[in-house]
Amino acid sequence: MSSNPPSQCCVAGVKHEGEPKGTIDKVGTHDAYIVYPSDKSTENGIILFPDFMGYELINMKLLADQFAANGYFTTIPDMWEGDNVPVNWKPGNGFNLGAWMGKHNPSKAGPIAEGVVKAMRQDYGVKKLGGVGYCLGAKYVLLHLASARRKGIDAGYIAHPTATTGEDIKAIDGPLSIAAAETDDLFPASKRHETEEILKDMKVPYQISLYSDVEHGFANKADLMNPRCKFATETAFLQAVNWFDEFVKKD
Repeated sequence: MSSNPPSQCCVAGVKHEGEPKGTIDKVGTHDAYIVYPSDKSTENGIILFPDFMGYELINMKLLADQFAANGYFTTIPDMWEGDNVPVNWKPGNGFNLGAWMGKHNPSKAGPIAEGVVKAMRQDYGVKKLGGVGYCLGAKYVLLHLASARRKGIDAGYIAHPTATTGEDIKAIDGPLSIAAAETDDLFPASKRHETEEILKDMKVPYQISLYSDVEHGFANKADLMNPRCKFATETAFLQAVNWFDEFVKKD
């Protein structure tokens, strides 16, 4: 596997503060958070696949707003159909993570993602599309970057992935950027190196950036009052923007 299965660290984190600028609307047949760039252009788009907390977590909306501020029409699909995992869930409070995973596996959530990708291209006129995936969302970036779905997304960015496999990596047919945490039981050094070994033998552009002094979830749920976490979060976001500026905005 290129990353380990989910655990409690996937739902740990800090809610961020801010006022989302987008709206909730139907994209295809499912709800999604959508936000436009200042010029209202939909030529370049980003689909943001969320982690266990889903599209309703304010952190996700604020990240989408930031991508829009950098010129990308951005959507976050309701991948889990409102059944989002509570933030900072802990075992024993009545929530069963394993049962949740069984209900929201790729066979169930995959068609939702496919419908939103299709609607962005056909209904909103997106010509080039990037995919962003945090934690569990990384799986769906890889699936839509695969050669079998090459009309899905044109470039991908994933941060601290979980539940991905070596086969997922081997199947991609487009540029992939990865942001990794120094401390991450789900994407530890062994899995990073395994992923690197796979990618270096492939003919796709790739990037793996490692951030010190941060843990799993740092790119979207870090404590921004901690200067080292704040720096890593902001730099990982710029990593994504630079990647998409190169592989989405450029012809």
